[in-house]
Amino acid sequence: MKVRDSGMPEEGWWSTFFDPEKALRTFSIDGNTGDILEFGCGYGTFTIPAARLVSGTVHALDIEPEMIEMVREKCAREGIGNVRLLLRDFVAGGTGLPDNSVDAALLFNILHHEEPVALLKEAFRVLRPGGIAAVIHWNYDPTTPRGPSMDIRPRPEQCMEWGRKAGFAFDEEERFDLKPYHYGLLFRKPGL
Repeated sequence: MKVRDSGMPEEGWWSTFFDPEKALRTFSIDGNTGDILEFGCGYGTFTIPAARLVSGTVHALDIEPEMIEMVREKCAREGIGNVRLLLRDFVAGGTGLPDNSVDAALLFNILHHEEPVALLKEAFRVLRPGGIAAVIHWNYDPTTPRGPSMDIRPRPEQCMEWGRKAGFAFDEEERFDLKPYHYGLLFRKPGL
């Protein structure tokens, strides 16, 4: 099942909305990070930078075969060998990864789907104790150049509540302004 109000704009325009490496470093994704899971890899905007930063494997999932193939080609062209691409409907069928198997989960611009708590619970399930879920979403502002319609666009407070319902701990200091169009939240799976 596709996430409602999804669909990717032209890649060149999409890439202007983010500084992927800076965003990943904001969440402390670096060489000390082992395996990570990316919910919806799209063009590989975050996949490729994450693969360069982490010491483990990036499990990048997407429902679109074209996106998977595009990221596969980019990884081959750039000599990146630590990305495992999975064509998967993770909204309907989960990630397919074992319990407690990754250090970090990336949920970027995806929590506007119909069951955000279920998606966060799946992230919680696959994270090792002490693991993190990094959330990025469009600001709750109708002037952003992109993003889901305002009636389904989550406010940071909504995402925090969903994270708590999924079992995550959240510290207000781990809320970030990812200018110019996004906010970030860092959830932690209790343990360690």
